[in-house]
Amino acid sequence: MKKKLILIFVISLFAVLMKTKAMTDEYDEIAKSDKVNVSIFAKKMNKVYSDFKIDLQGNVLSKPYWISTTNPSWSPQIIYEDINKDGKNELIIILTKGYGTGILEREVHVFHIQNQLLNKKLVEVPVEVLVDDPIAIVLKNVKTELLLNKANISIGDKKYTIDIKPLGIKPEHLFTDIYFGNIINFEIKDNQLIAKIGGQISPSGGYIGDIQIMYMFRDKMYQVKSIEFKRYK
Repeated sequence: MKKKLILIFVISLFAVLMKTKAMTDEYDEIAKSDKVNVSIFAKKMNKVYSDFKIDLQGNVLSKPYWISTTNPSWSPQIIYEDINKDGKNELIIILTKGYGTGILEREVHVFHIQNQLLNKKLVEVPVEVLVDDPIAIVLKNVKTELLLNKANISIGDKKYTIDIKPLGIKPEHLFTDIYFGNIINFEIKDNQLIAKIGGQISPSGGYIGDIQIMYMFRDKMYQVKSIEFKRYK
């Protein structure tokens, strides 16, 4: 009975963890990292990859609802670094869901590696940890105002004013407010998870800078640590 309960728990928590590579035979290997012995497999359908499987040292974790572009220039990134300062490395996977002129939509997934007893054998299991949505963070913490000649951004007690005249955008082509959503990027820098959300003032471009969000691990999830605005140079 105890063995059955352990098995049910593992299946529900880790989205069908398997101990063999046999299930990946019909999938394409689209990324790998020798640093942590991880390979990512997926099925190619309608110019996107979906139905992902993550092979961590022979244990396979299914992520059927992930999607990513098939463009090899935007293959999934696999990063293995300590981003929560607990002395152990985390597995970070960054996917690219969409790209194009003025568009970059990326998504981050963070896994903590835990030792779990499975069939009387201790195995390393990747457990995904929630990362707070960067767009939701922007909407909650950033106030904006778009005027004919300038854009104003307020983050807490920080105020930013951007002169938009040099962009040469006609008033009739301006949005009613600064738009965030076409540029969503993630990176790891100095063991820190960072999101960069581009601010746009016109449908034809008009990017004025990034809202940069630094994350910290708190209350069992990755939440905002700090937010600042960086002007485009």
